[in-house]
Amino acid sequence: MTILVAGATGTVGRSLVRALVNRGQQVRALTRAPATADLPPGVEPVAGDLADPTTLADALDGVTAVHLIGFDGPRGAGGGAALDTGPELLRLAERAGVARVTLLQNGHSGPMEDAVQTGPLPWTVIAPVGFMANARQWAPAVRAGEPIREAFGETASALIHEDDIADVAAVALVEDGHAAQTYVLSGPEALTVPDQVRQLGEALGRTVGYVELTEEEAIADWRGQGFDQESIDFFLEMGRTTPWIGRTPLPTVERVTGRPARTFGQWAREHAPEFA
Repeated sequence: MTILVAGATGTVGRSLVRALVNRGQQVRALTRAPATADLPPGVEPVAGDLADPTTLADALDGVTAVHLIGFDGPRGAGGGAALDTGPELLRLAERAGVARVTLLQNGHSGPMEDAVQTGPLPWTVIAPVGFMANARQWAPAVRAGEPIREAFGETASALIHEDDIADVAAVALVEDGHAAQTYVLSGPEALTVPDQVRQLGEALGRTVGYVELTEEEAIADWRGQGFDQESIDFFLEMGRTTPWIGRTPLPTVERVTGRPARTFGQWAREHAPEFA
């Protein structure tokens, strides 16, 4: 199989590329800048842009499965517009002989998810409830010896490791039996921000401080980072009333991959050098 991975230089995309390579698959990595993609040996970087389907003919040639993302870059902070090119992308993929598609849902559904679920190809939607990797935003403060400043300190989320997201997507891309499924993914435990801060400190071998922001302070901080109002409203909604599905450990990772989901403590140990 040759599998095309969109978003291949992003956090989940890089993990998915590695997961597929480890399964012996031929991987083609879609990126706007192939020369600087810095991907594992044997991976074929190819230029293309999901926002412009006319750029994808070469990328799709000979591909048997495709992993898509629904947003044009990371959400918020000046990026992350929802892609509305799904119908055309799926028509091109069908003509190229693609047999199945996965889609990473980032936060909530959008036009790409609608197109995938009503389109011509067998599909699987990968829907994480929250990303452990979002903790990377704390790295500059931790390296500087400053406390982590966040709102909604009592709100728990069942965050998931990016490698678990990738492993589930890899199974759906390579194996049969996953068509027309939306896999909601969580980690094995529901953690508050203070829980995460404590475990990060344990991984670093030192105490990491935590200061709880008021909602007003958090809104000002998000605006200062460049998040749009839609993103801010979403953050507030999740902080005030996290849906049960966002705070409940689910068995999906183990059911799909055959092994338990990774813990935040494991993520923190793996990424400790970024915070040191």
